[in-house]
Amino acid sequence: MRIKVNLLVFVLCSVSPSVAQNNNQRQQAQALDDNSFTFTESQLDEDANSYQGVTILNSNTNTYANEVGYLFSPVRFRYRALNQKYNEIYINGAPVNDVERGTFSYSSIGGLNQLTRNVDFTLPFETGSFGVSSLAGSNNYDFRSGDQRVGHRFSLGAANRNYTLRGMYTFNSGFNKKGWAFSANVTYRWADRGYVEGTYYNSLSYFFGFEKLLGRNHSLSFSTWGNPTERSSQGAATDESFWLANDYQYNPYWGYQNGKKRNSRVVNDYAPSALLTWDWKITEKMKLTTTLLGKYSIYKSTKLNYNNSDNPAPDYWKSLPSTFYDVWNTGNTALQTDAAYQDWQRAVDYFKYRKENRQIQWDRLYWANRNANSLGRDAMYYVEARHNNILYLTLASTLSVVQTKNSNWNAGFVLTTNKGMHYKTMDDMLGAEYFHNINTYAVGNYSPSSDWVQYDLNHPNATVGEGDKFGYNYNIYTHKAYAWANYSSTFGRFHFTLNGKIGGTGFERDGKMKNGLFAENSYGKSGKARFLDGGGKAALSWDAGQGHVLSVGAGYQWNAPLANVAFASAEMNNDFVRNLKNERILSTEFSYQYSGTWLRANLSGYFTQVDDATEWTCFYFDDINSFSYNSLSGLQKQYYGAELGMNFKIFSWLDLKAVGTISEAKNSSNADVIYLNSTQGEYNTDRALIKNMRESGTPLTAASLGLDYHNKGWFVTLSCNYYDRIYLSYSPYWRYAKKVASLPNGVNEDGSYNVSSQDKGKGGFMLDGSIGKSIRIRRGGMLSFNLMLTNILNNEKIVTGGYEQSRSDVTNSGNSRGYIFSKNPKKYHVYGTNGMFQVSYRF
Repeated sequence: MRIKVNLLVFVLCSVSPSVAQNNNQRQQAQALDDNSFTFTESQLDEDANSYQGVTILNSNTNTYANEVGYLFSPVRFRYRALNQKYNEIYINGAPVNDVERGTFSYSSIGGLNQLTRNVDFTLPFETGSFGVSSLAGSNNYDFRSGDQRVGHRFSLGAANRNYTLRGMYTFNSGFNKKGWAFSANVTYRWADRGYVEGTYYNSLSYFFGFEKLLGRNHSLSFSTWGNPTERSSQGAATDESFWLANDYQYNPYWGYQNGKKRNSRVVNDYAPSALLTWDWKITEKMKLTTTLLGKYSIYKSTKLNYNNSDNPAPDYWKSLPSTFYDVWNTGNTALQTDAAYQDWQRAVDYFKYRKENRQIQWDRLYWANRNANSLGRDAMYYVEARHNNILYLTLASTLSVVQTKNSNWNAGFVLTTNKGMHYKTMDDMLGAEYFHNINTYAVGNYSPSSDWVQYDLNHPNATVGEGDKFGYNYNIYTHKAYAWANYSSTFGRFHFTLNGKIGGTGFERDGKMKNGLFAENSYGKSGKARFLDGGGKAALSWDAGQGHVLSVGAGYQWNAPLANVAFASAEMNNDFVRNLKNERILSTEFSYQYSGTWLRANLSGYFTQVDDATEWTCFYFDDINSFSYNSLSGLQKQYYGAELGMNFKIFSWLDLKAVGTISEAKNSSNADVIYLNSTQGEYNTDRALIKNMRESGTPLTAASLGLDYHNKGWFVTLSCNYYDRIYLSYSPYWRYAKKVASLPNGVNEDGSYNVSSQDKGKGGFMLDGSIGKSIRIRRGGMLSFNLMLTNILNNEKIVTGGYEQSRSDVTNSGNSRGYIFSKNPKKYHVYGTNGMFQVSYRF
């Protein structure tokens, strides 16, 4: 024992290296305790705040990758800070990432915890039997009924998270004598109020599947599932708003209507899916798997909007106290007078007096619309709904061959077609009687009677009622096809892998409205953009003996740009982004791993460079009362860092775990920018000075030290986690060269630009833990209890994301504003103490 303690001290005081061996064994449900796995809300991408979802990764032999997906999920940690488009998800070998946006919404399989246990994971330089692993790894979920754990399982959970109650039932029959296997799951999650005030949650998940053995060598399986969900959202807010509300979870998206709470941002999400899989065991060493998968995703998100009136947001900057008095000591003496201070104090008193003053005044909005009705005017306030529906179909086929006892190869192809349907409807006119499909943002630049202000010249001045489409309506068609192959072989102490794929991607826009600002190129189909994409990677591992393994990997790929960033302003016209190119990516990794009887440790270093990246953003440009559509092109990005994982077995029943990463994820160049404002029919060009801006919404430094006790059916875990270097989403507008040059002190004496630094969020420590007990009862049954706690010490100061406000501190005429936007980024904070208690029975 003394030797173990001495080595433990040495490990904690030094760097312990490791590497991920190639290991693609399926992680069966039997290998996981029922209570040790549950998706968190941020993992499921069910919270509107999680604009970038967490990446879930695992590996049988990589301690770091095995822990970080769930361990750091409360702060929406992303593996290597990579966008989720670099994490590819498969079901029965068929890719299910949205080909238009590149990402996968974990909410589409929310509530199916038992089904998602059966999964293969591959890290970036590992090989899998379902495809070429992506930059952030790949997951392949097995939804075959015959592969699920046999039996019944009931569970009931109570929580104070996004939902407060969850009930789940799962049944898997296994194969009967006639070769049939059946599976079913139903889950219901509900909250009248979520963790954040003003939010609620209502979700029903279902799954049904069967599998039929056709002789000795064939099987056919079918699965269908869905997760119809209605949920309301939380909005980001400034430090000033958090102070006024005395609440880090202040939510400006809700208010009282007739004494009842109403949220303005409600999401309805339902993606019914089905797949058919044919498995053919050609020989003992050769297998063909073919899967046809389809889904129809229905997504609707509401938003409170206004027309020829004041912004109704309760935290609108013109109403906040710091608008009246300069609290930042910037030398703005006009707003540092006694009268200004009294105005500031009155505003503070108003917001602090009662909660209703800090929330949406729904009754006042109805009153304003009734006045507009009496004057025959359009609605001043209304709730709009943005729809993003998807019809997706993919065919994937894979041939797996065991060539010798030391080598195997896999090859396959994928054919995908996708129709994205994007439009806006009138959800609630809030008592108004009139509204017209007119671009009111452009009124002022153009005559109200001109064609320029029409959203649809095919139906000019069309009246809009609840449920009618207005503003924009277009489809984006995306088609993708590729072939891939990988090969792995072991010779002596060396293990070699080679992966490659080649294919093509094409997309086009089909406009359903003839926008007055772009009458010639908004209605009908655009041209087709086509790109050749593909790449390859190789890895070599050396088993040095006695548990030591060294590994090195390198890859190069060129990816087609995603359709959601390829159009300059898809809501307005058919124009593609200028200079649209393939994204070129170089990736490397070096790893060391040690696996012993009482110590498993790994250390990995990686470097990834992305060239010719294209990014697209849209924001409301308050300076000119317009939406601004921004395309960044020619951007270079770098991702590099180190990852450490260690599992030290102190006793057979007690493990010490340490994981951590320090990484960098930043722009390594400036970029060309082309932007279009919704009040104008012309493009503006500039140079975006965004070099060294970091990826947002995930800690670039994260570490954890924890204990794991497991003995006689009891398990207890306790982990202390630390997060730092959490950057907020930067505003490109603040860093346009022309804008910076127009600011006081915007250009230095040497002619260089004085570019503002990127805003950061506060990090800190968080203590998490869980305790559970499993009890075996008669006839093979298992009764389990589990309590999971997050942020036990209630540290709500940790920021999980946010963004800089895209508005200048000076007016268009060059005068300083009272409200300092550069000092007031909007943020989200981690939930305070929260948890879930679950009881389950399996038999």
